[in-house]
Amino acid sequence: MADTKKKKRASLSSFTILLIILVVLAIVTVIMSLAGVEGIEGATLSGVLTAPVFGFQDAIGVCLFVMILGGFLGIITETGALDAGIAALVHKLKGNELVLIPILMIIFSIGGTTYGMCEETVPFYLLLAATMVAAGFDSLTGAAVVLLGAGCGVLGSTVNPFAVGVAVDALAGVGIAVNQATIIALGAILWIVTIAISIVFVMRYAKKVKEDKGSTFLSLQEQQDMMQEWGLNESEDEAAAGDAAATPKMTARQKWSLIVFALTFVVMIVSFIPWTDLGFDGFEAGATYEEVATPVDGEEIVAVYDEATESSLALEGDAAGVAVAEEEVTPAWSSFLTGVPLGGWYFDEASTWFLLMALIIGIIGGVSEARFVKAFINGAADMMSVVLIIALARSITVLMAQTGLDMWILENAANALSGMSAIIFAPLSFLLYIVLSFLIPSSSGMATVSMPIMGGLASNLNFSVETMVMIYSAGNGLVNLFTPTSGAIMGGLALAKIEYSTWLKFGAKLFVILGVVCMVILTAAMMILPGAA
Repeated sequence: MADTKKKKRASLSSFTILLIILVVLAIVTVIMSLAGVEGIEGATLSGVLTAPVFGFQDAIGVCLFVMILGGFLGIITETGALDAGIAALVHKLKGNELVLIPILMIIFSIGGTTYGMCEETVPFYLLLAATMVAAGFDSLTGAAVVLLGAGCGVLGSTVNPFAVGVAVDALAGVGIAVNQATIIALGAILWIVTIAISIVFVMRYAKKVKEDKGSTFLSLQEQQDMMQEWGLNESEDEAAAGDAAATPKMTARQKWSLIVFALTFVVMIVSFIPWTDLGFDGFEAGATYEEVATPVDGEEIVAVYDEATESSLALEGDAAGVAVAEEEVTPAWSSFLTGVPLGGWYFDEASTWFLLMALIIGIIGGVSEARFVKAFINGAADMMSVVLIIALARSITVLMAQTGLDMWILENAANALSGMSAIIFAPLSFLLYIVLSFLIPSSSGMATVSMPIMGGLASNLNFSVETMVMIYSAGNGLVNLFTPTSGAIMGGLALAKIEYSTWLKFGAKLFVILGVVCMVILTAAMMILPGAA
């Protein structure tokens, strides 16, 4: 009977949660369409069924990256270097393992606030879960360090080009200028306050788990998965008794494998940061360009126009023109590996890099050809559930774009907010972004769609447009700490062997606290800062 009850109380899987959301939203659009709501196109059966496929196509870059990453991790695991390195680190820290949490969270938050580190964090979930478990905490602590660290950085974006950068550009497109210094200052306040609160929260939880394993939020099944995944088979008494004598030792091959392993991630992080947007062009050195003019006739002009606008253009008489494009003559010095210089990489380049480094680590670690192929395939196979979760999460965004539900909510909410005082306008705008961010988890996508509308509204009401930019950043960033429509979250939690419901239980109080704190800071800013000139 006990076993039966436990099965009945089992949490829904991430796949089921995402499918339920997809179907519910589809039904909502159908009801709204039948009710004659303008701007809403009811989802069709074919639209719902093909959404996961189109979601996979839309996320193919990150999906392929995750699979190759799995193979890469499979190779480093095969060398034994990763386990030996983690054991050596924990042994060296001895009783000071807790210090890892603030250091790592601050590092991840810097990545978040500067360049929007999000999907790039997926590889770290597995690594940090293993490290925190070895340090005496649990896998949930590892996931929290990654997700909350990078997430709070994105929430308080300062120079993040994928959030505030896109938002400022979108506002410039409708003729609204902003003060970048004000945005950076507001972002820094949000970043520092939220990461400080999160660090205290995670450290308190980790300390409780270390002192009493029963205080973990993980279910019994999750604890079993954690123990099985990271090989904690000996009892605590046995571990304590053998701790003094069990000083981890690594071979020379393992040490060099770890060095290359660490270098791989350093290069990945550096390559994703848009250095030119931050005023540094050292990685672009050596690149030369020239303008190339190509004559075009009327038929080519019509073909391009029709394809871009999905309409039909008719030209009277003969037409001709010249297409001018800038082509690269000499590549930048840092583009010799992937054809794209560091700072301009995305997931295709990162996949190439990890595939190359897997081969190099395999050679350094002395992994034979047969072992290499088997380990790489098994590692990639372990990531398939993560890949499918990412694709399914993206399908929800695809369906919302097809039906127009996201834009309908945004436009109607903006109309409702018009004419309100700053003390009401700011918190309601923040709540609006929380709702919208479930439908559009992409920070750049959200900025592109919403900023011309919400920034324009703030400007017309003579409110601070800079504060509106940070309202968007904070609202979207807060939701991306727990939304099931984020492939990075769902995929990362799957790697750490943590159910989505467990993450919600763990972070619910923190999410509310962070939301209230952000709302207070942003409302005060909207009331204090001057409006558009």
